[in-house]
Amino acid sequence: MNYGHFDADAREYVITRPDTPRAWSNYLGSRKYGGIITTGAGGYSFAHSPAEGRILRHRYNSVPMDLPGRQFYLRDAATGDFWSAAWQATAKPLDRYKTETRFGPGYATIISEYSGIRSESLYFVPLDAEHEVWRLRVTNTDATPRVLDVFSFCEFTTEWNLKNDLLNLQYTQYIGEARWRDGFIAASSCARLPEDPGNFANRDQSRHWWMTQSGGEILGHDCDREAFLGPYGGFHNPDAVVRGTCTNTDGISDNTCGAIQSRITLAPGESTEILVLLGIGRAGTRGKSVAASYTDSTRIDAELATLKTHWHSLFNMLTVHTPDAAFDHMVNTWGAYNALMTFEWSRSCSLVYTGDQRDGFGFRDTVQDCLGVTAMLPDLVRERLVLMLSAQDSSGGAQPEVRPWSHKPGHMAPTHPAEYRSDDCLWFFNAIPTYVAESGDTAFYQTMVPYADQGQATVLDHLRRAMEFNLERTGANGLPCGLLADWNDCLKLGYKGESIFVTFQLRLALKTYAEICAGQPDEKLWAESQLAALDKKIAAVCWDGEWFRWAIAEDGTVFGTKDYPEGQVYLNTQAWAILSGAASEVQSAKALQAVRDRLASDWGVALCAPPFEKTPVEVMRAVLFNPGNKENGGIFSHTQSWAVLAEVLAGDGDTAWKYYRSFLPSVQNDMADIREIEPYVHCQSTHSQFSEKAGRSRVPWLSGTASWAHFTATHHLLGIRPEPDGLRIDPCIPRDWPGFTATRQFRRMTLHIEVTNPDGKNRGIAKLTADGQSLEGNFIPASVLRDGIRIQAQLGG
Repeated sequence: MNYGHFDADAREYVITRPDTPRAWSNYLGSRKYGGIITTGAGGYSFAHSPAEGRILRHRYNSVPMDLPGRQFYLRDAATGDFWSAAWQATAKPLDRYKTETRFGPGYATIISEYSGIRSESLYFVPLDAEHEVWRLRVTNTDATPRVLDVFSFCEFTTEWNLKNDLLNLQYTQYIGEARWRDGFIAASSCARLPEDPGNFANRDQSRHWWMTQSGGEILGHDCDREAFLGPYGGFHNPDAVVRGTCTNTDGISDNTCGAIQSRITLAPGESTEILVLLGIGRAGTRGKSVAASYTDSTRIDAELATLKTHWHSLFNMLTVHTPDAAFDHMVNTWGAYNALMTFEWSRSCSLVYTGDQRDGFGFRDTVQDCLGVTAMLPDLVRERLVLMLSAQDSSGGAQPEVRPWSHKPGHMAPTHPAEYRSDDCLWFFNAIPTYVAESGDTAFYQTMVPYADQGQATVLDHLRRAMEFNLERTGANGLPCGLLADWNDCLKLGYKGESIFVTFQLRLALKTYAEICAGQPDEKLWAESQLAALDKKIAAVCWDGEWFRWAIAEDGTVFGTKDYPEGQVYLNTQAWAILSGAASEVQSAKALQAVRDRLASDWGVALCAPPFEKTPVEVMRAVLFNPGNKENGGIFSHTQSWAVLAEVLAGDGDTAWKYYRSFLPSVQNDMADIREIEPYVHCQSTHSQFSEKAGRSRVPWLSGTASWAHFTATHHLLGIRPEPDGLRIDPCIPRDWPGFTATRQFRRMTLHIEVTNPDGKNRGIAKLTADGQSLEGNFIPASVLRDGIRIQAQLGG
């Protein structure tokens, strides 16, 4: 069953049934001012921080899960019948209420028809703005004149701190105000305190925001939530809408809101517009200034066009046409957008993520999030990498989280040794070479960056320090310690327990570092000697006979072995043994076969098998989860691309594509009743074959999945892979593909690429030309590339 479809030309997802299995959402704005919008116009807004700058209230894990958000209610003045411009709030019968939602990058349009009235509501945040725009266009499609009352509504927070606003009611119910002044609702928190605009983190200051409405005849307002909804009313039947009039009540303490009533009269076929503006600052100054600039819809249309141009220009860094439309939808628009949103928001805001305790940039997540957006945002990726390098302690370990508004490089308290994670800084060896390859900025390795706690060093020295951190912290077998956690937070090995996953990460780091230092013999020799020593330790203890082990606990217990009944096969170590180059050809074949036989399913590749059911929680916290969920044998989406990459390196394009399509959201568009979440974005995890809810996916949008999936698709499946001194064309595609075409923006040049596959191969370039000039192998030197070049590659051999 599907609830919508992709509109490739408009770069939108169109939701044609509003009763989606779960609330489907989209993002508005930026960290300056942003929010969530759903099919039902639900969601919330905030300034700077989802946890510390929340303006519109949202209650997590509610039913429905997205209200109230930003609502328009329409009421027929003659009959008293009322409905909402988005279906969810009033949920009129769908045989009489027709609706369509269009989600595009940074905006939402909801078109509805009910009782002879057509409404079109538009929501977006203009680029770099600190306010949002709601525009409602109402058309009378009836044969008789209609008189309608339109009520806009949103629920304000009383304290911008999310947790306090929702839980500390003995405090927050006494600090909020919202008053009607000169056509504006002026809202505030702790209004009698001075403002402290230079110190956003200071909670002991006043905060101000505003709301205004134009269009029709303004009849009334309510700034007190209970005055509008009624003490026993709800978002589906607010008292003010039921009776047809607001009470003109100001909001003093308790719970505040923004509700404004306009009356419109429409002849048959006539249309009119209602405009709502909501933003931060004082209503009498900032609010009036913003409102004065919106004299008609011309500015709104221009701002929306600018917003679309901004996002589309980023997507246009790579456009492809392949035989797989579902793949194209993700690469050309939604996979790119998902990666960009994850880069922007990290794990701080969604209908699941609250921002509480994850308000800044988690170190390991953020470094990986750079991978998927480097081609689109190379300058911002460089800036983000410098930020994260400056959060590396001089020990070589990392600060677990970076909050840019309070981060002071060179002056942060060093992370307590018990809080270090073993994998954090090793992700630099994926992200930094990708940035350098995209930009050609090899000088970046010599850039000076401070450590978080003390001192400074070049980027190259930061990388060496990252490896030394793991080399200096080893267990009984000489492998890197797991410390507080490796990638898998559920694995509790004891501080000196050894992570085989991190061992393979370290191997890749040493190999990559040696390649970077090709012109520095001493550094290259150091890395190669460390690599040789590590390989001996890997050979001694990491192979279990048919697959690679998982980890070795401090007490010597081995995880991921045939000798232990639970968690015998672990995806990460099978994949990373191959990605790091540690596995022999025989080991690779056996490890991948174990993945196919023990972990793979129609919904993706499970993280481990069998799931844990009896293992003590002190040893493996995954046993807390139901079997087939998350780390306990669930399909952890983040890891799916690693399985794909391992098959790519093994040259099996058919299996690589089978795995990739198994977790590709767009492929499951017609199975949305099973997957349940949005079919246009990735998720954190899916219930695996070991769960009674197999195929159900959860935690959409913000996940390392987005970045890795887009990177894997563009750099390794399509195989359009930048290198510091040129571009490599190395696709790995299904045998039955005749080929594909792509347009790639690279270092301010437009490259037109055509790949053909006359012999039905997975991988291997038999012929490569650039503007008709034959080239050896699959590499095009930078000196050959030019703007407008036509590259033709033929698979074969």
